[in-house]
Amino acid sequence: MESWVITIDGPAGAGKSTVARMLAERLGAVFLDTGAMYRALTAAAMDKGVNLEDAEALLKIFETTRFQFEHDGQVLRVLVDGKDYTQRIRLPEVTEKVRYAACQPAVRRRLVQMQQDFARQFPKVVTEGRDQGTVVFPNARWKFFLEADVMERARRRQKDLAQSGLVVGLDELREQIESRDASDRNRTVGPLTPAPDAVVVDTTSLTVQQVVETILRTIGKNADGGI
Repeated sequence: MESWVITIDGPAGAGKSTVARMLAERLGAVFLDTGAMYRALTAAAMDKGVNLEDAEALLKIFETTRFQFEHDGQVLRVLVDGKDYTQRIRLPEVTEKVRYAACQPAVRRRLVQMQQDFARQFPKVVTEGRDQGTVVFPNARWKFFLEADVMERARRRQKDLAQSGLVVGLDELREQIESRDASDRNRTVGPLTPAPDAVVVDTTSLTVQQVVETILRTIGKNADGGI
């Protein structure tokens, strides 16, 4: 049993990364941003001119590319062949293509292994993604699933991009999110769905702080003396 792993799953824009990062800080744990790993693979494949629909070609990226994920405070620093990709992997052009890696069963298995290897390095981990509680850490002690209205998620994404100097229309972002949702929920391996024992939290009208406090209260009520 992964006795000190907290999983936070949910669709794009539900607040997983921000909540997981803050929760990890509050609990003195390491934050594992699994989406960064999918994005890193996608960005590397794009830069190398690899066909993103070719599973074998994507798998070869693991053999020919050096990926490093370093815990830097509450930020997962991403290096690809020694180059800092931490900001690169957040660009819309990468985001819209992540689904190609996510829907390939063999590629997902390799990335799941990468996530599990990362977590084993630390005594306390808060991890977020789409299948953390169902596939990657099925025996995690605490599991949460965040959800939110699609327009609210689009607004959050728009705000995040604006802070990086990128202007993207709300309707375009909503369409991207709906497309990603459909892809995530309908794939055959690791589909987006709450674990049977996950606590579902609707974040639509909640601040990040309120979501974190909700999770901490839930943990406190069921921790048998504290976590």
